[in-house]
Amino acid sequence: MLKHLSSLNKYFVKYRGRLVLGLFFVTIANLLAVVGPVIVRMLLYDMQSNINSYRLVANSSLSSMMQEIIYSTVLYGGLALLGLALLRGVFMFLMRQTLIVMSRYIEYDQKKEIYDHYQQLDWHFFKTHFTGDLMNRISEDVSRVRMYTGPSIMYATNLTVLTIMCVWGMARVDYVLTLMVIVPLPLLALTIYYVNSIIHRKTEKIQAQLSSLTSTAQESYSGIRMIKSFVQEPTQLRVFNRASEAYRKSAINLSFTEAVYFPSMNLFIGLSMLFTIVVGGYLVLQGNASIGNIAEFVIYINLLMFPISSIGWTASMVQRAAVSQQRIDEFLHTPSAIQSASHATSIVLQGNISFQQVHFTYQHTGIQALKDFSLSIRQGEQIAVIGKTGSGKSTLAHLLLRMYDLSQGSLTVEGVAISAIDLNNLRTQIAYAPQEAFLFSDTIFNNISFGKSEATPEEVKQAAILADLDKDISQLERGYDTVVGERGVMLSGGQKQRIGLARALLKNSPLLLLDETLSAVDTQTEKNILSNLKPYLIDKTLIVITHRISPDWNFDKIIVMEDGQIIEQGSHEQLFKLNGQYAQLYKQQVLSNQEG
Repeated sequence: MLKHLSSLNKYFVKYRGRLVLGLFFVTIANLLAVVGPVIVRMLLYDMQSNINSYRLVANSSLSSMMQEIIYSTVLYGGLALLGLALLRGVFMFLMRQTLIVMSRYIEYDQKKEIYDHYQQLDWHFFKTHFTGDLMNRISEDVSRVRMYTGPSIMYATNLTVLTIMCVWGMARVDYVLTLMVIVPLPLLALTIYYVNSIIHRKTEKIQAQLSSLTSTAQESYSGIRMIKSFVQEPTQLRVFNRASEAYRKSAINLSFTEAVYFPSMNLFIGLSMLFTIVVGGYLVLQGNASIGNIAEFVIYINLLMFPISSIGWTASMVQRAAVSQQRIDEFLHTPSAIQSASHATSIVLQGNISFQQVHFTYQHTGIQALKDFSLSIRQGEQIAVIGKTGSGKSTLAHLLLRMYDLSQGSLTVEGVAISAIDLNNLRTQIAYAPQEAFLFSDTIFNNISFGKSEATPEEVKQAAILADLDKDISQLERGYDTVVGERGVMLSGGQKQRIGLARALLKNSPLLLLDETLSAVDTQTEKNILSNLKPYLIDKTLIVITHRISPDWNFDKIIVMEDGQIIEQGSHEQLFKLNGQYAQLYKQQVLSNQEG
């Protein structure tokens, strides 16, 4: 278990100043705590002596003086105890400000490390892992580890130091009574640990049920339009009620366990107190101990009760932290399959691309997307890639962005193997607009300028004009400052696609990849966009991936794909004369519409 937590040692080394200082404050706070019982014993001893002296001189002129001595003893003793309590409170505050704040720093560092690693991982990783699991590692798992790096260390240190000091203090007074008092404490600790493990299992079950309940609710909120359109409100309500009822029963069961556990723990502590008082009282009657000694013992036991009762809770936190840290380590040790080579080169991309006998298979599905694919593209060419769904069109864009590596064959950009090019250098020079443009819950302006954070309002507006979007934005009350909502829920499908297109156009890259970017826009809007793009595309290389043929776009070369292979290629005139698949598609999509 502890071997998984050893990976946290680098953080303890980093924050060793806070750690050492925090442990010092724990020691001082506990030292001040064990001084209190000694003062109480001395105070009771002095009070007993003074009261006896007062009784002897009760009817003499010395009685008033003895009264003042008794009052002064009580006053100064009380002030001493109050001063110790305040001083201990100061050191306990400093203890938390060092150890707990240290754990917050470690939590921040861990989340940053995990998030940084997320950014480095390849696309395949995200396709084979659930988003909920990834979020859980950066939130729930890190939070559990923080409970170890902060509270667990603080309480474990507090227990160790306070136990040593209290046992030493009790043994100094009466070692026989000390043995009689501390013998039951390990049994109490084991009982607490056992019950805590039961509570832990039930809590884990409740957390899983709560996660399922939350997911059900979240899916219902996200798909509310679909639910209403299919009149499935009663069905969804039944599903939610079943999950909610299971959660309610588990929560009540846990509450019952805790309702029995905490009073039982207090009963054990009370019995230990009672045992001390009974045995101590007997020793006092035998003349082997004083009332001050018994009071000192009671306070020592009272000081030990909370640390001992926290053993099970602390052990449970350590166990949970070890499991969570193991999950985090497994993730952090997962390397990215797509990385820049150790001696990666940088290029000036112009648009000269060459696919040579490329084969590619998606590992997570086993589907072969490209088979013996060869294609050469020269700078400034406008290429259309046409084919049915699943023909391998989008895979070309993924390979050019190096989201995946080739299974076989070669892909060169400007004569350099794509695997030898620095990733950031390559992707910075490619503008990519996918079919489903992901929009952040932010303003339209920030969504368009996502790929170019330093863009001016004029540049963003010009990109929107090119995408035939500016007139739509101008009709909104807040214009470019309109917040689009989660995933762009406030916008239509065509508007979201055009924001994605404007985002790509804003980069003004030498290579533009459009993957079904205009599939959700109407014919007139598509014509407007194509007209706007003609001057923009001068000297730029363009690859348009589509299943819809547009007669308004004059491509230099058209590629027709099927089952990952090129079955036809050439200009529009050449392919139309060939009277093959392209000609059939053109007649179905274009000529039939014109006749209609």
